[in-house]
Amino acid sequence: MLSSSHRAVLEAVARRVVPHAYDGTGTAVDLVARIEARLAKAPPERSRDLELALTILGSRAAGLLLSGMTAPFPRLSADRQDKLLRRWSTSPLIMARTVYQGVRRLVLAVYYTTTESFEETGYLGPLHLREPVYPWEGPLAHDAVPNADEPVARGDGASTASRGEQPSDVARGSAASRAISADASRATADVIIIGSGAGGAVAAARLAELGRDVLLLEEGNLVAADELTEREGDMTARLYAESGMRATDDLSFVLLQGAAVGGGTLVNWMITFRAPDFVLDEWADRFRITGFSPAEMAPTFDRVEREIHAVPVPDDAHSPANRILLDGARRLGWRAGTGRINARGCVRAGFCGQGCRYGAKQSADRVYVPRALAAGARLLPDARVNRIEVLERDGSGSTVARSARRTTAPLKRVHITLLDGLTRTPRGTLVAEAPVVILAAGAVGTPTILQRSGFGGGGVGRFLRLHPTTAVAGEWHDDVYAAAGIPQSAVCDEFIQRDDHGYGFWIECAPNHPGLAAVAAPGFGAEHRDVMRRFRRTTNLISLVRDGSDLEESNGSVTVSRRGQVRISYRVGPRDRANVVAGVQAAARILLAAGVTGVRTLHTTGGELRAERDVAALAQRAWGPHDLTMFSAHVNGTCRLGTDPRNSGVNEAGERHGVRGLFVSDGSLLPTGLGVNPQATIMALATVITERAAEAGAV
Repeated sequence: MLSSSHRAVLEAVARRVVPHAYDGTGTAVDLVARIEARLAKAPPERSRDLELALTILGSRAAGLLLSGMTAPFPRLSADRQDKLLRRWSTSPLIMARTVYQGVRRLVLAVYYTTTESFEETGYLGPLHLREPVYPWEGPLAHDAVPNADEPVARGDGASTASRGEQPSDVARGSAASRAISADASRATADVIIIGSGAGGAVAAARLAELGRDVLLLEEGNLVAADELTEREGDMTARLYAESGMRATDDLSFVLLQGAAVGGGTLVNWMITFRAPDFVLDEWADRFRITGFSPAEMAPTFDRVEREIHAVPVPDDAHSPANRILLDGARRLGWRAGTGRINARGCVRAGFCGQGCRYGAKQSADRVYVPRALAAGARLLPDARVNRIEVLERDGSGSTVARSARRTTAPLKRVHITLLDGLTRTPRGTLVAEAPVVILAAGAVGTPTILQRSGFGGGGVGRFLRLHPTTAVAGEWHDDVYAAAGIPQSAVCDEFIQRDDHGYGFWIECAPNHPGLAAVAAPGFGAEHRDVMRRFRRTTNLISLVRDGSDLEESNGSVTVSRRGQVRISYRVGPRDRANVVAGVQAAARILLAAGVTGVRTLHTTGGELRAERDVAALAQRAWGPHDLTMFSAHVNGTCRLGTDPRNSGVNEAGERHGVRGLFVSDGSLLPTGLGVNPQATIMALATVITERAAEAGAV
């Protein structure tokens, strides 16, 4: 719980950020109480960060130094409070902009995910509680000829979920039947896999089906389909890392990473690509990595795409938002086309980012986790790994798993804190032992565990890649309601190799749900409210940059401080920044070419565009931290493949340099940014690494 002084500052800020929640012109909400409830589900450091921000914002000294205000924030008049917030939003001091954005975003994220706010925005809420309103949500029309290979449902066709038991529930039942005893303090296996996303779940399925005794650990919940409520606030808090509040240290990038069984595959927007050939060629040329050429990887990509049913979206299934992208790009003469999505029987609900309750999305928890369990693996959710210990021998009193003879790797001891699934508080500890451990905890979790275990150094935690992402909003003359429909069914990749290093950007759509939309939109008060009132007529194009064009520069890092706190730092290099600017300009031009009535970037101030001259002038705008809202849902690269231990985390086999039997199988492996959404590439790498290791007798 916040102190009374912190509550006073927070409520004073909330009254200026969403004044209509207090002045009688909107629906009243006890925002402070709801923010506290959200924080209760987040790691303790998020509460400490907010308390520090509120202390600074409410400080007389800070107000005087940064804004010339002589009274604490709660005692200022409304006009002076607004003036102070505007000054902090554009302050030359990053600290002031960070404090402003941190508190503003939290207030907006909580308010605009309450049902009380839906009338304000025209948001329709969960599809499963109502009938489809727009023609681009729900199954496709009866008069179309169905195709068994396409990913969408037609007519009365139901998704796999509505025809009986759902894959995630199969996983839940299988996990319960194979659960480790609640009072157990020790477990053994042939292989311990840490993380159940695109890398970990695939590795678990491959190895279990090869006869290995697999223990699959996941820090997040195992979520049943009927628990996927399509309520944005609740699902963000439950399914995303740090309750959706993960960000870089300066808050300049919001990091959207899945944190439940299925990892990022549970909450991604389904569009699926292979790593481009030119990227795989670059890995071989720059890093001297062998075994991952386009020809060598093609059969594995084929296999993964079959397993997750990644197929093209039929032309009549595009939402208006995706049609705007296709039409605008083609009018400009730019390359654009239909994407593949990993779905069966998609009902076009639009809630992919909150998990698919219909069983249509072929995510890791629905495909690979059930396969692993069916082959004998054990799944332990709500299990936070603290560190890994390598034993010189089998360890005093340890029981070696039945197939330890397959590898000469020393025994590993994994120290685990068991968490309460609801409160996320510790409920016990467990020690698990195996000769082989595979880290698949993501590009934040994997280097964190390695560093806490004493296996850092070299490339561990370095070369963080984020595919820096921002949006350009377009207002249509009629409803486009981008909260519904397949979120991403089209792509423009005209500029994917834009600069002289072969790096660039690509453009996709983004689903428009009010919580994330409110956080992204600049400003506060009446100005911000006016933007949100146009919610149903607004669509967003996102520009994603293939970062790393400065080549050997390490854009960012993930480190653990001496106090045990995880630090995520990132900066956009000069070449990447040029691609960010060009990407925003290109997205704006697509919207204008498609005929939108207004265009808005996510710049803190002055983001309105009306014509080509405004688009060209964007190059002269400020593009530093907090000058515009930036996101990343592709957090990769902190333990990359390579032959040189000084600048890579693992060797070509995916094994940590110098530590036999300790492998990595997640997005942190990626040597460079991909320039495409990474799900299929991570699954393919996990397949190659685990099966080659098994064939070589290393697993």
